[in-house]
Amino acid sequence: MVLDLSEIATLKFEKPINDKASTKESCKTGYEWKIVWRNVIIFAYIHLAALFGLYVLFFRAKYQSAIWFTVVGVAGGLGITAGAHRLWAHRSYKAKWPLRFILMIFQTIAFQDDIYQWVRDHRVHHKFTDTDADPYNVRRGFFFSHIGWLLVRKHPDVADKGAIVDCSDLKQDPIVIFQKKWYLNLMWLCCFIIPTLVPWLAWNESLSYSWHCAVCRYCINLNITWLVNSAAHMWGMKPYEKSFSSTNNATVSLLTFGEGWHNYHHVFPWDYKAAELGNYRLNFTTAFIDFCAYLGLAYDLKTVPADTIKKRASRSGETYEQ
Repeated sequence: MVLDLSEIATLKFEKPINDKASTKESCKTGYEWKIVWRNVIIFAYIHLAALFGLYVLFFRAKYQSAIWFTVVGVAGGLGITAGAHRLWAHRSYKAKWPLRFILMIFQTIAFQDDIYQWVRDHRVHHKFTDTDADPYNVRRGFFFSHIGWLLVRKHPDVADKGAIVDCSDLKQDPIVIFQKKWYLNLMWLCCFIIPTLVPWLAWNESLSYSWHCAVCRYCINLNITWLVNSAAHMWGMKPYEKSFSSTNNATVSLLTFGEGWHNYHHVFPWDYKAAELGNYRLNFTTAFIDFCAYLGLAYDLKTVPADTIKKRASRSGETYEQ
């Protein structure tokens, strides 16, 4: 479906704040980073274990294990892109409960906080982009926007602004509430325990190899997602809004199943494709959603009219050609 103006007006939380005043205010603050050493230790272990996991996958593990962890990794990626991001954060399409349940499980596999927390932070990011309220503010540098924001205490503005972002739709979704209530148990089960036990029990993979491959898959999923916050706000083209930090980055889009057309996404966050470049150009998530729509599981897919896209590019994009 093509989104009409009345629907656009209801999505106020998705309008980024990128004005010069907010940028200057963000630079003036005396925010002092307070390191959360527990997180530093955890992420250090994850990345070190992932390095050994890569060695195991290439030289020690059985081929079934490599296939298994690829499938689990794709599921986790779709849980973020098609689930937490396009379905729950931006409401760019609707899904019947079987698909919402599947995407909830997939999102739990990814282990990037529960859906409610993920969506709230992401809506704050869109509404207060590049300010102190932005959880992964790229103006603090690549490292901060990629992983550093998880290693330090959040700026007080993140919590303050997060409290005013409307998340009432999430509170009315029984699947989101169910996951939030049981998240700790579901996370261990979906992200680590089942992915580790299946190779061990099904084809007699080494339990140690299986564990390290699971951690490796998790680490890769994390870093791929983080590239949208970091690389796709630093390097690439800005064909729709040159004043935004968000960019169109084909490499990021390839790795994230279509989330790298980020300049477009920040201008038109309600488009279920999160891109204008055809349905499936480096955009596996769009293909997945369209397939679910074909099955009758997804519906009301919102898109932006072509003339609206062209007018916006002509008016404020930096690479638009007449």
